[in-house]
Amino acid sequence: MEESAIGSWEMQEFTDIDTASDSLNSSVIFHVVTDILAFVLYMHHQIPSVLQDISLEFDELQKEYKDLEILLASQAEMKASLRRKHVSRKREVKQGIRRLEKLINSVSNFKTALQLLIPQIPQVERLILVLGPSPLRPIHLYELCFSSGTTVSPDFVRTKVADGICRKAIRTLISGGAGSNSDSYSGPSKLFLLVKAPSSLNLPLHFLPKREFRYNKKIAPFKLRFKCRSEQPALNAQVDDPQPASSVLMNSTSTDNVWFQCRHIIKGLASKSLSTEG
Repeated sequence: MEESAIGSWEMQEFTDIDTASDSLNSSVIFHVVTDILAFVLYMHHQIPSVLQDISLEFDELQKEYKDLEILLASQAEMKASLRRKHVSRKREVKQGIRRLEKLINSVSNFKTALQLLIPQIPQVERLILVLGPSPLRPIHLYELCFSSGTTVSPDFVRTKVADGICRKAIRTLISGGAGSNSDSYSGPSKLFLLVKAPSSLNLPLHFLPKREFRYNKKIAPFKLRFKCRSEQPALNAQVDDPQPASSVLMNSTSTDNVWFQCRHIIKGLASKSLSTEG
């Protein structure tokens, strides 16, 4: 039964996302992965608002805290009632910072790890985002494949090309029903990143090898494959081939590649508004 579940999972085809580019550079791949990460966290109720808004809120809270510190230190003759008010607000702001700090730091560390990883891999073969208690016990799975070689960009500035591909990926996930079965909120979970990379990869502060990685194949993943313009005619010619595209991908996998797990795990925020719904 276990072998049957694994076999049926591997035979599932990827949803192809065609791009107008001849190749995908490391910056585009970085923004696609981080946008889908933010989508997964929000759509599965792991954060109360979109990640960009949370980041802005965190920055504003930090600024307000510093301003309050300066105000309280510089005005020694402040009325007692006004001082109490500012001290109380400072305490509230500090609590808000503590609530968001771990999430913001883990997302930042995740992005740093990804920026270090992508330029080192000539082809990002497979990348998986796992939401659940552990990678071996997934609740939701998102598998991404970038089927062409990766060109290294000088930086990770977000471009119009990256914007367009990211929007297309998110629309594809939404139209495919991603997040639609998240109405029942079961509390904060963890988000893990695993990536197939050459066994020679050496980023011990950010990635650890998981050579024997296996997870419960009964959970059907959302599978996206990003295709460049130069690939599309060749792949379209396989329409009459009875062998699924996903099988072609599996058969072309390099035997030297192994799974690596990112050490930076993102834990969702507890949300009172969601946990009390029902």
